[in-house]
Amino acid sequence: MAGRLDGKVAVITGAASGIGRAAAELFVAEGARVVAADIDDAHGGELQQAHPNHLRYVHTDVTSEADIAAAVTAAVDAFGRLDIMFNNAGAPGDPASVLELGPEGFDRTLALLARSALLGTKHAARQFTARGGPGSIVNTASSAGVQGGWSTAGYTVAKHAVIGVTRQSAAELGRHGIRVNAIAPGIIRTPIMARSFGVPLERADEFAAFLDERHGPLQPIGRLGLPQDIAEAALWLGSDASTFVTGIVLPVDGGATVVYAGAAATDVFSAVADFLAE
Repeated sequence: MAGRLDGKVAVITGAASGIGRAAAELFVAEGARVVAADIDDAHGGELQQAHPNHLRYVHTDVTSEADIAAAVTAAVDAFGRLDIMFNNAGAPGDPASVLELGPEGFDRTLALLARSALLGTKHAARQFTARGGPGSIVNTASSAGVQGGWSTAGYTVAKHAVIGVTRQSAAELGRHGIRVNAIAPGIIRTPIMARSFGVPLERADEFAAFLDERHGPLQPIGRLGLPQDIAEAALWLGSDASTFVTGIVLPVDGGATVVYAGAAATDVFSAVADFLAE
C-alpha cells in the first residue's frame, strides 16, 4: 500500500542510523519529503545522496534548542510546510545506577532524551499553529518508560519523562488539531542497543544475532524488534490513518512488557558477559 504519506513533510531526529534511518527511508518510500536531523554528518550525507529529491540532511544536536528550531525551519524552507515531527534521537545516556548517578550525568541524559522531545514538540507545534493546519508529533519513548528494570536509572527516568511530555502536549494541543503520541520500543536490533550495554560497535551485528537467539524466544512474538517495526508504527501515527488517536503510548515490543516479570536489563547484562567471554 504505497503513498501513505503522499504530500506530507516530516522532520525525523536521529535519522542517520537505526530507527530514525528506517523511518526516513520508509517515509520517503511512502511519498513524504523528509528533513533528516542528526549529528552524524557522514551517514546523514549518504542518506541525502540516496534520496536527493525527497530528503535533506540537517546537522542537528537535539540538546540545542536552536538546532531543533533550525531543523523545523529547514523543512518549511525546503518543502514548504511541516506535517509530522518524529522526536526520535537518543543515546544510552549516563550508565550510573541510582546509588551512583550524579547531577551532571542525570542532566545530560534528560537533555538528550526528554528535553529534546519537549523542544521538538514546541517548535513543531508552533509551525503547525502558524499554518493553521493539523499536525502529528511522535515521540520515541521506551519499555523503560513504562516499567522499571529495563535500562539504567537515568535512561529510565528520562523515558518516563518523554511519556509525560506526550500526554501533557496531547492535552494542550488537541484543540489546535495537533496530535501527540509516543512509541515504546522493546529491545530493538540497533547499534545503540549494543553501545548501551558496552558491546564494541564493530561487534554490534554479531551481538544482536546472539541476543535474538537467546532472548527472542522469551517474547510472545519470538524475536527481538527491528528498526522497521518502529518505523511502521511511526508512519501510522504520523499518517491520516490515525487522525482520532492522540495521547497514547504504543508498545512495540513483541509483547515483552506483557509477560516480562524480571529486570530485563539485568538479564541482558548477563547475556553481554557471556557474549564477550566467548
